[in-house]
Amino acid sequence: MSPDDELAPLPTAELHLHIEGTLEPELAVALAARNRVRLRFDGPEELRRAYRFSDLQSFLDLYYELMAVLQRPEDFTDLAEAYLRTAAAQGVRHAEVFVDPQAHLARGVPLEVVFEGLGEAFATAEERHGVSVALIPCFLRERDPAEAEELLPRLLRYRPLVIGIGLVSAETGRPPELFERVFARAADEGLHRVAHAGEEGPAEYVTAALDHLGIERVDHGIRSMEDPSVVARLRAEQVPLTVCPLSNVALRGVDRLADHPLKAMLDAGLAATVNSDDPAYFGGYLHDNVAAVTRALGLTLDERRRLAENSWRASFLPAAERDRHLAAVAAAVPQS
Repeated sequence: MSPDDELAPLPTAELHLHIEGTLEPELAVALAARNRVRLRFDGPEELRRAYRFSDLQSFLDLYYELMAVLQRPEDFTDLAEAYLRTAAAQGVRHAEVFVDPQAHLARGVPLEVVFEGLGEAFATAEERHGVSVALIPCFLRERDPAEAEELLPRLLRYRPLVIGIGLVSAETGRPPELFERVFARAADEGLHRVAHAGEEGPAEYVTAALDHLGIERVDHGIRSMEDPSVVARLRAEQVPLTVCPLSNVALRGVDRLADHPLKAMLDAGLAATVNSDDPAYFGGYLHDNVAAVTRALGLTLDERRRLAENSWRASFLPAAERDRHLAAVAAAVPQS
């Protein structure tokens, strides 16, 4: 097997992807022109230069600013279509996609616009791109938990496209237990639950998200490695972690890829996966992340196979579908 073959994309599920974070500068500028939105950037290249961040909040400020170009259903359709084309080329065969409905509602864009637009792209994504898609609306940590509770019944109308809920944004000062009630209600409705925890927040936020929110996956979770008791629990319960290496470096959670804890996570027996988070902003889609961290950490082909397998086991697909995709991974990279 050649080096190029060893770094070829494997069939993988993407489990940590914010659809708004796939807004490439060229599309942002095109949508701004279509919707007559004035941007403070003179073209795509100047905007691309702004995609450099000192921390999570500096990213979020630009992320929310650029949402202004998303106004019509067709804007969300175009955004989703662009992601699907790129993701398919990067080995993604299933995506459980995050969306931030509160951020759109706050700027006057109705839920119907968001879900109609995304639904148009996702309904036939498997037929056209070979990628099945489900949607996970996420609540914003910085907003009142009561607002999330009021929003939940409205999200239920969009099942079966909507399969779960998530919790996102800066963790500092906003522990998971603030959202305990809405997550309990979501569980009663049969929705899956995930949450960002242990990205910039401490390892105890991971424990709190498990205990208070009943989450089934930890989004990020890299700071779990700072607490051996949390690592032991994640290993024993095989709680999946949706790790985003390029994001962690871009937002200064990790100084450089060579320092990333992904390999240590695998060595510790954790169910780690690799994902792209907000790829337009952080420099790469799913396989770009895999290739970069493989080179930086010296991951073996067997470790890459484990990452792909973990993604399917961590997905919310029915068991038969997971098994089918696991067989495709085995066919691509037989176990040594």
